[in-house]
Amino acid sequence: MNETDAPAPDSTPVTGTQPAATEQAPATTDTTAPAAADAVETTATTQPAEPLPAGDNKSEMQNDPLMIVIMFAASIYLAKLWFDDFKANKRGEPNPKAFPGATACSALCVIVAVVGALILLAAETFGEIALGISAQQSDITWLALLSITAAAFFEELIFRGYLVVTKKGTAALIGSIFIFSFLFAALHPFLWDLDMPEGVPGWQFWQGTLTFDWGVKGWFSTALVFANSLWFYTVRFYGLNKTRSLIPCVAAHLASNVGVFVIKLAQGHVVGLY
Repeated sequence: MNETDAPAPDSTPVTGTQPAATEQAPATTDTTAPAAADAVETTATTQPAEPLPAGDNKSEMQNDPLMIVIMFAASIYLAKLWFDDFKANKRGEPNPKAFPGATACSALCVIVAVVGALILLAAETFGEIALGISAQQSDITWLALLSITAAAFFEELIFRGYLVVTKKGTAALIGSIFIFSFLFAALHPFLWDLDMPEGVPGWQFWQGTLTFDWGVKGWFSTALVFANSLWFYTVRFYGLNKTRSLIPCVAAHLASNVGVFVIKLAQGHVVGLY
């Protein structure tokens, strides 16, 4: 409202007659309309931007509680079946249809596997700091401890157990290791992610929108996952692991995953229970 129009009703003496009242009516209309227009314009131009939701950089797929519980339960069941085959093999009664790698190995084999995994984790951590991308991490929850524990066995059983070509010579073995390590790295959501609509749980992945991130962080993290996969395959088939046991692979994978969780916790990227 213009300040020069405000005194107008007081500048005309009130006489109590009908004409005086009708003369003020247009003035009231003229001053009110611009004020309303000014109010609308002010509201439109000064309305603050809608804040981003808390935890906006969390991956819905990786942090969905239902998916985490289902994956953990499935891994526990498969681990129980694998351990049954392991015990049968220890008794000298191997199951002809046993899960791959259900055999014992030396403690030294496990120690070397874990140390190698931790060296790769240290290289990843200091590499992110050197590249200035250490803050570009997704947030996880405490419940994610279940999923990373489950992944240590589930992923090793699938990739290092089944997705590898054996008994076809060294060239076929090494070639399959590189091919499946590439697949292993590509399946980890660093170069891509699924953006889920608000209120839609992560397990309904078909409703999500696939997005890509070709930044330094995505490429660097994917490269380190590829390197980890090569190491996990190595400790399955190198000389120390004469029985081709999966135990060193699972131990190395678990050490790496727990190490990542500890680093995220120290850097403030663990953001709640679930």
